[in-house]
Amino acid sequence: MRTLAVTGGTGFVGSHLLRLAIDEGYDVRALTRAWKPPEDEIAWVEGALDRPDSLEKLCAGADAVIHVAGAINGSEAEFDAINVGGTASMIDAARRTGVRRFIHVSSLSAREPDLSAYGRSKLKSERVVSASGLDWTIIRPPAIYGPGDRETFELFRMARFGLIGLPPGGHFSVIHVEDLCRLLLAVLDDPDSRSALYEPDDGRDGGWEHRHFARTLGRIYGKRALAVAMPRPILHLASAADRLVRRKKAKLTRDRVRYFCHPDWVVAADRRPSETLWAPKVHTPTGLKETADWYRAQGWLR
Repeated sequence: MRTLAVTGGTGFVGSHLLRLAIDEGYDVRALTRAWKPPEDEIAWVEGALDRPDSLEKLCAGADAVIHVAGAINGSEAEFDAINVGGTASMIDAARRTGVRRFIHVSSLSAREPDLSAYGRSKLKSERVVSASGLDWTIIRPPAIYGPGDRETFELFRMARFGLIGLPPGGHFSVIHVEDLCRLLLAVLDDPDSRSALYEPDDGRDGGWEHRHFARTLGRIYGKRALAVAMPRPILHLASAADRLVRRKKAKLTRDRVRYFCHPDWVVAADRRPSETLWAPKVHTPTGLKETADWYRAQGWLR
C-alpha cells in the first residue's frame, strides 16, 4: 500500500481528496492544526506549515506529497508566508525525508499575478516548486465547487432567491471538487506528468459566460434567475462595506474585485490534461444540482 502525505486535509478540497485516496487503497497521512482523535483510515499529524518538525513527521516514509493547503484570504504578507513560505517548507521536508514525488495545487489566478496578491503568491509558489529539483506536477484549478464549499456558496444562496449579482461580462471555467481530486491521484504514477503544469476544467470549451452560469444555477431552484452585472465601482463599494461589517473575515476583498472583473478565467486548451490521463466525469448542471441538494440537507439553504 502506498502512503500519501497530504496538507490541507481538513479543508474543502483536502477532505474530498482524503476520502477518494482511501477509497482507492492509499495509506493516508494528513496534517492538522488542531488535535484530532485517531482514525483507522487516516493518520493525523498535528502541526502546521511553519513547524518544520511536524512536516518532517508528515513526510517520513511517504511515497508522495500532495500539497493542497494554502491561504485564500489575507494580506499580501500573509499570502506570501503561507502560500510561498509554506510551500518551501513542504519541499524542504520532502527533501529531508527522501520523498521525490510532489504534487502542488496552485490556482488559475497565478496566470494573472498583477491582478491580486493571492495570484502573485500562487505564481511564486509555482516557481519554488519548479526550482525544487523534485519530481513535481503543478495543478492550476479554476473555480472549484462541490459539497462543503463555502466560497461558491454565496452564488447558490443568491440563486435561491432568484437574483444573482455578477461581475462585468466575461467567461470562466469551473471544476467539480471530485474531478479535481481524481486528477491529483491520476498524475501520481504518470511519467509524462513530471515537470508538467495542468489547467483542468469541466470540459466546456470556452468556459461559462457569467449570465449563462447564473441561469443554470437558477434552474436548479425552478426559477429564472435575474443576473445583474455589477460595475467595478459598485463592487468596490460592496467590498468596502464587507470589510466594515466582517473585517478580517470579509469575502469580497479588493483583491477579489480585481480578480472577478477580469474577463477571461478560462483554462488554456493546451494546458488541459490529456484524455488518456484524465477527463472530467461530472456534468456541471448535475454537479451544481447535487451541490445545492447538499447545502439544503446540511441546513445551509432553507
